[in-house]
Amino acid sequence: MNVNRMKQIGLVFSRWLVGVLFVFSGFVKGIDPAGFQYKLEDYLEALHLQILGFLVIPGSFLLPFAEFAIGITLLTGILVRLSTKLAFAFMLFFTPLTFYLALKNPVTDCGCFGDALVISNWETFYKNVFLIILVVFLLIKWKNLLYITSPKIRKIFFSILLISYFSLVYWSDIHEPLLDFRPYRVGVNISDGMSIPAGAPADVYQNTYHYRNRHTHELKKFGDHDYPWQDTINWKFESMDPPLLLKKGYRPPIHDFSIQNSDQQNVTDIYLKDSVLTFVVISFNLEKSSDSGQEKLNLLANWARHKGYRFIGLTSTTGTALLKFQQKQHPAYEFQFSDQTTLKTIIRSNPGLILLDKGTILAKWANADFPDIEKAEAFIRSEVNKKLNH
Repeated sequence: MNVNRMKQIGLVFSRWLVGVLFVFSGFVKGIDPAGFQYKLEDYLEALHLQILGFLVIPGSFLLPFAEFAIGITLLTGILVRLSTKLAFAFMLFFTPLTFYLALKNPVTDCGCFGDALVISNWETFYKNVFLIILVVFLLIKWKNLLYITSPKIRKIFFSILLISYFSLVYWSDIHEPLLDFRPYRVGVNISDGMSIPAGAPADVYQNTYHYRNRHTHELKKFGDHDYPWQDTINWKFESMDPPLLLKKGYRPPIHDFSIQNSDQQNVTDIYLKDSVLTFVVISFNLEKSSDSGQEKLNLLANWARHKGYRFIGLTSTTGTALLKFQQKQHPAYEFQFSDQTTLKTIIRSNPGLILLDKGTILAKWANADFPDIEKAEAFIRSEVNKKLNH
């Protein structure tokens, strides 16, 4: 195999790998704009750059679009010179940034592939180093890129992909993400998602103890296996360092779900174990919540109680803000409380509605899709029929 042939294979490999990764990264974040918005907010807060908060919403749409557009231009060969330059600029910015994030670890999950693929900051940095090498190769050799289809066909394909992307992003922004990669997908049992299998590895920590010798007054460090806790004649305990995590153990997909009532009592099992169907209106922040579907929710809540179902609200908002919401909207249901990040993860819409059956998520509705009583009845009948058929 001659050198030119090897270079051409390398070009094809580089173009497809870089293009597919850019498309995948842009697509999975693009169809979950709210999720990527939350990730950008986490970054700004961790880096103490809240002053740039005005960039979060446009950035949650533009950054995924830029990745997707660069990817499909590389794959289709449309504006290939521009796309290689943009890919290089993209990697030139994000590679050193991810190196800084890997060193400082302000946010443990980079979010570069949304919730579809969670990788560490160091894995993200190594991935970017590999990609920038391929991008530089493409930048130098872009004139040698070959495509098997005509420019006209590639332009049509490019246009179809771009229109499809905009359509799916628009749909996902109004409703829920088209593809749900979160641990709270429809069909998931929350209790099962929180369980830890028997024999699963636990976290491994290293403890450091400081003891002072009673005779020489020497201060000495000890570990878990040699600290003189029984030798009180010769040693006096002084202090202990914060435990150092050596190896992370098994972490269940759902590890932060809980429900508390107004008396701060944990009532999670009441809603996850009860055989009664439970409708849950989720609003991570009532002050930012849309009120366009409140009338429909109130009608649904009154109907649900009449049918013997549970119907509750779940929010992180408390105090005066909660009282103002109740006085203004007159919700026909009581609120329970949970962590804001958890609520954002369960459903992106604010508010959103889910239906639980013994902790299993049967359905999720965004604000734009709240069912009326007739649709809710039809849905529950269909679920009952499914159970009977099984």
